[in-house]
Amino acid sequence: MKLILIIDILGTIAFAISGVLTALNKRLDPFGILIIAFVTAVGGGTLRDILIDANVAWMRNLTFVYVIFGSTIFAVIFRKRLGYIRRSLFLFDTIGIALYTIVGVEKGIAAGFHPIICVALGTMTACFGGVLRDILCNEIPIIFRKEIYATACILGASAYFLLHNTPISEDFIVIISGSIVIIVRLLAVYFNLSLPSIYRKEVDETMS
Repeated sequence: MKLILIIDILGTIAFAISGVLTALNKRLDPFGILIIAFVTAVGGGTLRDILIDANVAWMRNLTFVYVIFGSTIFAVIFRKRLGYIRRSLFLFDTIGIALYTIVGVEKGIAAGFHPIICVALGTMTACFGGVLRDILCNEIPIIFRKEIYATACILGASAYFLLHNTPISEDFIVIISGSIVIIVRLLAVYFNLSLPSIYRKEVDETMS
């Protein structure tokens, strides 16, 4: 359980920084930056906890609130050292979804849910904070575009659940599952892979 808490905190840091970078790119004021960081960091986990009828994590453990405040201040102060905002945003977003996928699946397993629900919870935990971030920043959420995003979470979550029933230690399961999410996301971006669009054929037929 301590390992999952550590992963949850690391995911919170990654997503909070991701939210800050998006807010900075939109030139929001300090309050707006904090709100976007907060929503990005805890949005997915809050929805997950509500759905499984559990106490919302950040409301009963103020450590998450302090971590978000600290991560926000850190990202604002060292924003120039984070390099190009687009590249840094991608990095922290990818790390965040990998870590939160694992946390979501573990929560589902602990609650005794069906494997499909566990995978859904992992994907939801990883993606929903980013959805809220993008909506509030007037962007189409990545998960609704062609990019391989939720698919990477589903693959990582499935791997975690399958490996959970093997003799492999939890530490290695976490590393393997998180690596799958990160590698799939990186390969998808590097090779410009995406899910097929249902609109291409319609556009071609219209133009012909």
